[in-house]
Amino acid sequence: MASVLITGASRGIGRAIATELATRGHRVIATARRTEDLDDLAVDQRLRLDVTDQDSVDQALRAAGEVDILVSNAGATIRSPLENVPIAELEALFQLNTFGPLRVAQGLLPAMRARGEGRLIFVSSIQGRLVLPIIGPYGASKWALEAIAEALAIETGHFGIKVSVIQPGAVSSGGAERAKSFFTENDPYQPLLEQVGVLRGEPVTPEEVAVAVADTIENPEPPLRIPVGAPAKAALEARKAAPDDVPFLPVQLNW
Repeated sequence: MASVLITGASRGIGRAIATELATRGHRVIATARRTEDLDDLAVDQRLRLDVTDQDSVDQALRAAGEVDILVSNAGATIRSPLENVPIAELEALFQLNTFGPLRVAQGLLPAMRARGEGRLIFVSSIQGRLVLPIIGPYGASKWALEAIAEALAIETGHFGIKVSVIQPGAVSSGGAERAKSFFTENDPYQPLLEQVGVLRGEPVTPEEVAVAVADTIENPEPPLRIPVGAPAKAALEARKAAPDDVPFLPVQLNW
């Protein structure tokens, strides 16, 4: 069984992944910004790790010991038209969703490369391959994450390291409900916000995402990208089939 470090394991998808992997007998190192949020998880280690803080990452990786697999899950979303989004909030989102995963991967890659094996699994989204209005800041951070993941797959594959990207659509994890929102009074983009639920489609559960992650870990030759759930697969197939010379949306808007 593998030694797996999971970021953002305090709730939602990360917690479900930790539970699924522990049930399957893996050595699970669950991490979060607040270790008290991990107290009731039946895992091997519970560590504080803030992916936006280099010192926190360094301390957690020293405490974790040998790690075979990184499951990079920590992340957040915001709701805002790009016209209104505060640049500081966008920078913070990229620090969490994009630079944070790379920061942790950088800490683990030298040992993986020296051993000649390892896994990097990034929890992304269908929004790493298509864009949805009002969730554009999140999508931008996931597009950048997927570019990083694919580049890592090319650069590190020679050293026996496998990289995979997990792509759910909407997930019933509560993340959308916790999202910060940046709309002005009488905002002209309000009609788009009211249709975000339709755009996101039918959600899958965190447990379904967790099974996809665990199956990927146990697959000796995992694909680079793994859509999770029928809605995600349908949206990504439609994106592939659509022309690139016009904007793409998975459903029509009343706009």
